[in-house]
Amino acid sequence: MFNCLCKTILNGEKRITSRSPTPLHKLGFLQNLSLYLNYYVSSTSSQQPFAVSYLINSLGFTPEVALSASKYVHFETPEKADAVVKFLKNHGFSQTQISNLVRRRPVLLKYNPEKTLLPKMEFFSSKGIPSPDIAKMFTGAPDLFLRSLEKQIIPSFNLFKSLLQSEDKTLQAIQRCSNMFTYHLDTNVVPNINTLSESGMPKSIIISILKIQPSAFRVNPVLFREIVEEVKEMGFNPWTMMFAKAVHVMRSMTKSTWERKLNVYKKWGWTEDEVSMAFRSHPWCMAVSEEKLTRVMDFLVNKMGMESSLIKKRSILFSLSLEKRLIPRGLVLQVLLSKGLVKKNFKMHAYFQCPENAFLQKFVMIHEEEASELLKLYKGSLDSSK
Repeated sequence: MFNCLCKTILNGEKRITSRSPTPLHKLGFLQNLSLYLNYYVSSTSSQQPFAVSYLINSLGFTPEVALSASKYVHFETPEKADAVVKFLKNHGFSQTQISNLVRRRPVLLKYNPEKTLLPKMEFFSSKGIPSPDIAKMFTGAPDLFLRSLEKQIIPSFNLFKSLLQSEDKTLQAIQRCSNMFTYHLDTNVVPNINTLSESGMPKSIIISILKIQPSAFRVNPVLFREIVEEVKEMGFNPWTMMFAKAVHVMRSMTKSTWERKLNVYKKWGWTEDEVSMAFRSHPWCMAVSEEKLTRVMDFLVNKMGMESSLIKKRSILFSLSLEKRLIPRGLVLQVLLSKGLVKKNFKMHAYFQCPENAFLQKFVMIHEEEASELLKLYKGSLDSSK
């Protein structure tokens, strides 16, 4: 077809027979792939796979997503798919959750819901997890439906329970990171727990991490051991939660990402030793994005006139929200400074770090004449950030 079209163009022929397709250039194909797909789906509905039409009409998929999903699921009649959708609705899944679930795992539409989906949901229900939370769990981790209940889900639950020594704590961990049960914990999580234990970390801290942030252990065991050793070399004490935070931050990024963030700090005059010092003080300073690092430094140094040397010692400032904390309070501070309402020994880092109630009492409400103006300015900035 493409060769014929090229010959027609080259020969200068203008006539198009009734059996010829609409020229691609008139469909805007070269300019807009989405437009062409919409045209294709709507104009060839009798020729497209039934699954594509079903996904568009029943689940609200776009033509692009439906075409992509149809590669993983094929059916010519709606009975099985309808049964799955009806089953999910009857068990507390919203239309949006069902669409998201099928979009991520289209093959679910071919399953027998009573035999494959129900037993897994009943297992978690038997542990006291309410239906809305179960729907949220499976939507967030659709592979739970694809795993064997007897060979993986139940053994993983029992392993978690033995590690946390509490069913309640296990249930809390599951709901925080339900996709943990889609991995083989005995070859992934357990070796990493042993590595921390061997490094000297107290059992109480390991259990706390496993409960609050179980995904922290979902790392290649060899890589995890290397990270633990590197954190120890930085001077972190394995007996502290700070050690655990440092390990978590380092495992969350590649070495190249670490280097890029290091270079951002260097652009503001920091040395590698100073970045390491800031990291030891508050590991989360390396967890924020490069964009945020740049924006926070620009705001504190260029807008607020804060000394860069002071920021190095208060790296917790990078973890504070720019839109919901730093900027709104910065606006209030500029008014306070312009009116001479700030003491000479004023510590700017403490101003940004102090809790909300303390900030309002110490820096807003205490100034009776200006309180109304300051509060309006502060609340207005917060509202605009939403």
